Amino acid sequence: MTVTTNSLVATTKRLAIPTGVAATVLLGGTFLLGHRSAEAASSAAAPLDDSRVSSLVALDDAVEAVAARVTPAVVSVSVTAKAKEDNSMPDGSQGQAQIPPGLRQFFFGSPFQGQGQGMSPEPQIEHGIGSGIIISPDGYILTNGHVVAGATQIRVTMHDRRVFPAKLIGVDKLNDVAVIKVDASNLPSIAWGDSTKLQPGQTVLAFGSPFGYFQFSVTRGIISALDRPNPYTDDPRKPGDFIQTDAAINPGNSGGPLVDAHGELIGINTFIITDSGSFAGAGFAIPSQIARSSAEAIIKTGTVHHGYLGISMNDVTPDNASFFALPDASGAIVSQVVPDSPASRAGLKTGDVLRALNGKTIVNGSALQVAVTQIAPGNTIDLGILRNGKPEAVRVQVGEYHAKTELADNNGPSSGQHARLGLAVADLTPDLRQQLNIPDHVNGAAIENVRPASPAEEAGLTPGDVILEVDRKPVQSADTFVSEVHAVPAGKDILLLVWSHGGASYRVVHPAQNSDNGM
Repeated sequence: MTVTTNSLVATTKRLAIPTGVAATVLLGGTFLLGHRSAEAASSAAAPLDDSRVSSLVALDDAVEAVAARVTPAVVSVSVTAKAKEDNSMPDGSQGQAQIPPGLRQFFFGSPFQGQGQGMSPEPQIEHGIGSGIIISPDGYILTNGHVVAGATQIRVTMHDRRVFPAKLIGVDKLNDVAVIKVDASNLPSIAWGDSTKLQPGQTVLAFGSPFGYFQFSVTRGIISALDRPNPYTDDPRKPGDFIQTDAAINPGNSGGPLVDAHGELIGINTFIITDSGSFAGAGFAIPSQIARSSAEAIIKTGTVHHGYLGISMNDVTPDNASFFALPDASGAIVSQVVPDSPASRAGLKTGDVLRALNGKTIVNGSALQVAVTQIAPGNTIDLGILRNGKPEAVRVQVGEYHAKTELADNNGPSSGQHARLGLAVADLTPDLRQQLNIPDHVNGAAIENVRPASPAEEAGLTPGDVILEVDRKPVQSADTFVSEVHAVPAGKDILLLVWSHGGASYRVVHPAQNSDNGM
């Protein structure tokens, strides 16, 4: 058994001791109470008939039917991989250090796991267990990219206990999707569902091998939320759009299917948010809209080519909409345009508000980001924008995303409320620019310090950030920043364009009503 499984068994044994003690006490009680307990036992209530619990019985029947339909297409994926001392991932990022806090335990036995202290620095063999789902009768299986990362050998266990060696067909690292194949035919497979039609509250079932040991498990829950953002720190430009569910997902469920009430594949289980390493009520799945596109491209060509624009974005919110003369809080605000990118060549500018893509409304930056990554490079798209409140049309030839290339990004932080402004700025001198590693093309006022519990801190501002604009007006120095802020009427919200960690984003700061003229 694995260490994790042993700990579970040990816990069970410890719990078994007090349970046994309780049974002894109850038996003693029965002996002392005599016929009184016997009378209680003989008067036990009869089971309820089906007519009184018909709704529950119907629900059970429906869930059983879905589970019986899907389970034969679920597989357990066993991986042998070489682990490196630096725990590097295949895309060059640094293993567990790049997995969001609370998510690292989810990658049970996978190549993401590092080596223990005192082990040899030479490459070690590691074994991982994940899950997968058969998507075609001729043996194509969908799973997570991180399940098969660095694999030297892949073996698949079917529901009928047959074991097959599997070949890696391809991996979409951007979306954490992989396709493997076994040499078999007439396999049970699952039908694709449409994740774009999902609604919170719908019943879903999650399948997989929790903890790598309890194979072919099924849990039931609902869709808790949709369009959850990307939590990964290795590349904030990876699209999000995750499905959140309360159907229990645990380590080892990675790559398993999330299905709807019709037994259709609407998501691929990929991570959980937890402090304990086990399910804590929040599991996340890659929507079928994304997974299907990636899988079909991998099966057809062995790889996936993603489109990119070369911009960073903020969502339009009720806080910032008025600064851009917008009629409602929908769309995405361009906060940065990468030089010599498709966006810059098409004439997009900082402050443009993206409202439509090929005639379809852009709800937010995340939706645009997902849509762009699914467009084949070289295709031309039409963007409907608002520039200074006036509608314009921009045609962009989509470029190709690479790991080191800027991509449509929707990672602007939320703004804070109910505190003082509280920050100090300085001129961006050559020495300070070198100290903070700020590129030559970035101009503005550098933040020296941020007062705790201030509006600046709540808006996500930190020392080392550079303020580029105040209320859409350029900042050239600390003095111009102070002047522009002082020109804003007392108590009025302030829109800042801030360069931070290699990208620019808009932040709305809420000064306190009794704020003085200090920064």
